[in-house]
Amino acid sequence: MFEVDALRLLVAVAETGSFTKAAVRLNYTQSAVSRRIATLEQQAGGPLFERLPRGVRLNPAGRTLHRHALEVMDRLSRAARELAVLNAGHGGLLHIGAFATANISLVPTALRALQHTRPEVEVIAVEGWTDTLMERLADGALDLAVVSDYPSGLPSADGVTTTVLCEDELFVALPRTHRLAGARTVDLRELRDEAWLHSAYGDRPTMLADACARAGFTPRKIIRIAEWTAKFGYAAAGLGVALVPSLAARAVPGELVLCRLTDPELRRTVQVALPTTPLPAALTLRDLLHDAVDRTG
Repeated sequence: MFEVDALRLLVAVAETGSFTKAAVRLNYTQSAVSRRIATLEQQAGGPLFERLPRGVRLNPAGRTLHRHALEVMDRLSRAARELAVLNAGHGGLLHIGAFATANISLVPTALRALQHTRPEVEVIAVEGWTDTLMERLADGALDLAVVSDYPSGLPSADGVTTTVLCEDELFVALPRTHRLAGARTVDLRELRDEAWLHSAYGDRPTMLADACARAGFTPRKIIRIAEWTAKFGYAAAGLGVALVPSLAARAVPGELVLCRLTDPELRRTVQVALPTTPLPAALTLRDLLHDAVDRTG
């Protein structure tokens, strides 16, 4: 209803008590001030100032609008300050996302470092599948995401770029009572009769399906479980075996062992995804994620 410039002019006239002085302050002509105030009064439904022999002063309607105008100016000023801090990378909100196993150690390590280097940045973190995280980046809902090509490849998204963080080896999780639990390495063909605990299989290509095909068999049974805690629980109970990335090693319970597989292609790529024009704080976090990989690698 009211233009910001008109409200700013109202405040200036109220503070100076004069159209002429307000014009000088805001670099308007006196006639331009008179026209803008007249238009504002039309929008407000009546006069906002008492015209005095020397200058003007707010009437009751003017004082009401003046109070709201001050609030608007204050909020806009605070917004400008927050945006300046945000764009400089020194503060503001940073929305990030990551897949589950990246949140076990990699992402928390980088966020702890960010807390020390950019304490004014407030991080809003979410966990999700790579497909979902890439969509949210494309929609502008995230400023950075840690994503992976496991289990079904890395999707593309408009306006999103990715850079490789690391290669993450995939192990097989076996209960300690399993016949192969003491082996240094396991050939996938030795697990051809096992049930596999996996989040996706059959509806689209997956690394597990490709690896089993290279080994010359199809899994006897797939138990579709998405959450890692449930996979670990089922595996510990001897109900199946699961591929587990090295990033998840810290979360593996004591009832399980991780065995290296002989197939060299059983590894995933972990990447950082950013919008085309990233926030400075997002770039800082990207660098800290690389540092976290170097420290833990």
